[in-house]
Amino acid sequence: MKAVVYTGHGSPEVVEVQEVPAPPLGPGDVLVRVRAAALNRIDLWVRKGLPRLRLTFPHIPGADAAGVVERVGETVTKVQPGAEVMIAPGISCGVCAYCVSGQDNLCADYSILGEHRNGTYAEFVAVPEANVLPKPARLTFEEAASIPLVFLTAWNMLVTNGRLRFGETVLIWGAGSGVGSAGIQIAKLFNARVIAAAGGSWKLDKARVLGADEGIDHREQDVLEEVRQLTDKRGVDVVFDHVGAATWQTSIKALARGGRLVTCGVTTGAEAVTDIRYIFGRRLSIHGTWMGTKGELHELMRLVDQGRLKPVVHAVFSLEEAVKAQEVMERSEHFGKLVLRVTRNAHSLSR
Repeated sequence: MKAVVYTGHGSPEVVEVQEVPAPPLGPGDVLVRVRAAALNRIDLWVRKGLPRLRLTFPHIPGADAAGVVERVGETVTKVQPGAEVMIAPGISCGVCAYCVSGQDNLCADYSILGEHRNGTYAEFVAVPEANVLPKPARLTFEEAASIPLVFLTAWNMLVTNGRLRFGETVLIWGAGSGVGSAGIQIAKLFNARVIAAAGGSWKLDKARVLGADEGIDHREQDVLEEVRQLTDKRGVDVVFDHVGAATWQTSIKALARGGRLVTCGVTTGAEAVTDIRYIFGRRLSIHGTWMGTKGELHELMRLVDQGRLKPVVHAVFSLEEAVKAQEVMERSEHFGKLVLRVTRNAHSLSR
């Protein structure tokens, strides 16, 4: 099959399109012919190298995908060839205490497609049956591929960990990102007042279309001062932070008493100073999110089916344009998701 691969860690020069062996199909696996694969920041982190991440090269990146079931393993019972599906990117053992209690993202063997194992920038991908969900008929393959990782992460941040309540105020950093655009929509389900922070007025305009009530251009304005003015110095109830070192201190200081900081990423760096007095003095909580559970993904997909949550696709590229797409993402020149169109009506994998 054709796939985008990393030949090693490094700059875009390590990205190539190659012919590689198709993935093996285990008895409980589903082989999906990928129609579209969405990009995520994790693709860049894996390309550049992560601490303690040991890969065998060539390595196929990509966590998200939507496509058509090509073949199923002999013990698969609920998925049939020809079904249009989307893929949950987190894979766990399925039998440990965490998995059987519905907390599969805490499994010691938890892995993410494209990070710990070959991913979705390819014509075919094989995943356990539990990782296959029906694709909503209302969505294109490109739209469906844009949902799993960012909506699941944003849901876990705001609903599960942030315990968002109706009518609260939320500051969303990186509102133009995939996870940020998902966060805006999820917060508005709770009738929250959303303050969106992004770099550029055009991104703030798009954030308002999604439902953001206020916008702050972090390149031109002092975010903390703007938050204090917008909240009459009270602060916000929840800060949605996936930026890291550059925003960390502002995130903590922007919180109201009893506020919650939820974090899932470190785009600008992993080490930041924390004034602990703010934490205990204001009774603040800090919650880390690592994806979310499969149960949460099924829960939010009901809202997608109802049209209450919608994927935001900024641009679609061909598989051969993967480097160009990654460069757009790295420069933050997009609002929402960037997607690779992998196959249209490709030939079936020979048996």
